[in-house]
Amino acid sequence: MNFRKLLYQFTFLLLTCTQAISINAQNLVVPNARQVAWQQAELGVVFHYDLHVFDGKKYSQTRNRLEPMPDIQIFNPEKLNVEQWVLSAKAMGAKFAIITATHETGFAIFPSKYNPYNVSQLSFKDGKADLLKDFVEACRKHGIKPGVYVGIRWNSFFGVHDFKVDGTGQMQKNRQEYYNRMAEGMVQEICTNYGELFEIWFDGGASHPDKGAPNVLPIVQKYQPNCLFYHNDQLAEARWAGSESGTVGYPNWSTFTYNFTGSGESAPKPISENNYYLLKHGDPEGKYFVPAMSDAPLRGANGRHEWFWEPGDENSVYPLNELVDMYCKSVGRNSTLIMGITPDNTGLVPKGDAKRMEEFGEKIKTLFDIPLAKTQTEGKQARLQLKGNKAVNYIMIQEDIALGHRISEFIVEAKIGKQWKEIDRGTAVGHKYIKKLAQTCNAKEFRLTVLQAKATPKIINFSIYDTE
Repeated sequence: MNFRKLLYQFTFLLLTCTQAISINAQNLVVPNARQVAWQQAELGVVFHYDLHVFDGKKYSQTRNRLEPMPDIQIFNPEKLNVEQWVLSAKAMGAKFAIITATHETGFAIFPSKYNPYNVSQLSFKDGKADLLKDFVEACRKHGIKPGVYVGIRWNSFFGVHDFKVDGTGQMQKNRQEYYNRMAEGMVQEICTNYGELFEIWFDGGASHPDKGAPNVLPIVQKYQPNCLFYHNDQLAEARWAGSESGTVGYPNWSTFTYNFTGSGESAPKPISENNYYLLKHGDPEGKYFVPAMSDAPLRGANGRHEWFWEPGDENSVYPLNELVDMYCKSVGRNSTLIMGITPDNTGLVPKGDAKRMEEFGEKIKTLFDIPLAKTQTEGKQARLQLKGNKAVNYIMIQEDIALGHRISEFIVEAKIGKQWKEIDRGTAVGHKYIKKLAQTCNAKEFRLTVLQAKATPKIINFSIYDTE
């Protein structure tokens, strides 16, 4: 009788625990399919191209936001080859690529029925050019997912600053209504004329129609249901990681306090305070899934930070070791890295830039394509057994991010002799966690133990590497 009672109590306890795990799992914040695909892509590029690439001057954001370009016909990339752009991205290992359809000058690199300030007005290619079309086709040809960057916050040609058209009175009101219709029309053209897009990126966000800005979110959701939306004051399916260093802080949670981030003055104070701490780290108890984007220009070394090509700036390309460190502190911290690439005034990615991109891609393959050992498991512990002692200097952990952040604290140990020795400890894992060990560890057995979890962990990758 006592045995039966004990068995009953044990069964009841087991069911209770199982139900608790199930309830917790159901309450976890999980990503949508667009966000899963975006995090799994890990690495992308954004190509910045605009009229001022051709003016022979150093780029000035202030000038280009306020002063219209004096001559549209300077746009004349005589060797234009967007396929070369895409191939450079592929060599880098990028899984998606984004192009600036419009930027601060207001100039559109595609023919538009709504925006008269576009490539159809050029002598270049007799007004028949469509860089967006060529770019998207090249991406699909080479297995890269295409995305588009749209600048509607600033437009020096139309006199628009922070979404507001210059002027006063009825004339300003009429021009604002015209500009909003124009911007919405361009977004609809982009969303309907070029096939399925991977991401649409609004430069500085896209504000909110209640504030008088163009109403773009419904257009994207209607015509591009599989496209990641980044971002406006209504929705952010990804968030800026708080700097343009290409890195993100640790821990970095994909969960967030808000389902939008705002821009500048429109951002909630908790987002902008403490040097953007919330953007850099996320919120482990956040009720919304808003993964982090780390971005940086490839030409960001030696005191430079250039998103657009400039003459005489070849020595600003990041060294290879800094790019690898950037990768580990972005992709390796549960963030998606987007690298800014600068095609030049001839219409090509410069040779030095393209070479560094290829070197970067090859280095990441060399480091992480072939682990010493790898496993996966569903539960709180994973073990790796080698045939003999090996030198290990990198570890990698991945959980199934489609199920949300389940792991909230973990430890990694190596068996040295007969004792287990801690070699790493952390909190957030998410899509990918990469850690270069402070000291090379020589051992033949390693284990990952989840110390705290919000539901049963699903570890899809625990691997170790010797990269020396």
